[in-house]
Amino acid sequence: MTKKHVAVLMGGWVNERPVSLSSGKDCADALEEAGYKVTRIDVNRNVSSVLEKLKPDVAFNALHGPFGEDGCIQGILEFLNIPYTHSGVMASSLAMNKVKAKPVLQAAGVPVTEDIVVNRHDIQREHPMRPPYVLKPINEGSSFGVLIVKQDQEFPPQELHRSDWPYPDVLMCEKFIDGRELTCAVMDDRSLGVIDIVPMGHSFYDYDAKYVEGGSKHILPAKISPIVYQTIETLAVKAHQALGCRGVSRADFRFDEREDGTGELICLEVNTQPGMTPTSLVPEMAAHKGMSFKDLVSWMVEDASCCR
Repeated sequence: MTKKHVAVLMGGWVNERPVSLSSGKDCADALEEAGYKVTRIDVNRNVSSVLEKLKPDVAFNALHGPFGEDGCIQGILEFLNIPYTHSGVMASSLAMNKVKAKPVLQAAGVPVTEDIVVNRHDIQREHPMRPPYVLKPINEGSSFGVLIVKQDQEFPPQELHRSDWPYPDVLMCEKFIDGRELTCAVMDDRSLGVIDIVPMGHSFYDYDAKYVEGGSKHILPAKISPIVYQTIETLAVKAHQALGCRGVSRADFRFDEREDGTGELICLEVNTQPGMTPTSLVPEMAAHKGMSFKDLVSWMVEDASCCR
């Protein structure tokens, strides 16, 4: 039987380009090993005409961040009628917008923390909420632009007022939840398990902790109580379904189990385009379930469709 022709979309022009190139290369290599015909596309703004000429059977979306993860490339693929991996236009757009996603998650019974939307120019001298809190761009990934304001910090971060601030002016400000960083992947509406992420030499799970070798330690399965473990799995599936995700997604959580902590378990966000690099979490969870990287990306190709 002739294997499908897969166009692996990677790169792009946003902050997460290096991560996307790494994800795309590994996925393309694995798909070639599985016997698929693979064309690697370093995406630029003429991607529509490139795909129209190429006419692949499937587009494997290995893009990260704006354009690749927010419904834009998904809309182009729908228009071209090319089946694609991961979530569709609406789910991608909704999950990428951290402010819009929260009410949907909350309505589905997935706990989230309080937040407000602020303009960076309006918070020069006065905190927008009582510290500790977190400031983050509404539509970025990989922890780009995230600022943690500690309890004893007198003023909002001065980085916000740089003339070369590289992110939008409007930010989400949310209550900081101390404790453990936990994540759970969902594949075809089923949990792949829960990982406890321990940043090594980093104050939180930032870009380097995510993608630099040795930047974090992954404990799989997470050493938490069975009840909390199962709760996180249930919530991750609920979040995946509430946002309308398809294929593979990953939900990130904070769990405050400190002796003097609040005991809170909250969902930070849902990633519709989880990383697929050598240090990424979803391949690790799939392997723990007995699924090789080659089998994982092959499943994603066979799951691809339009109208997702």
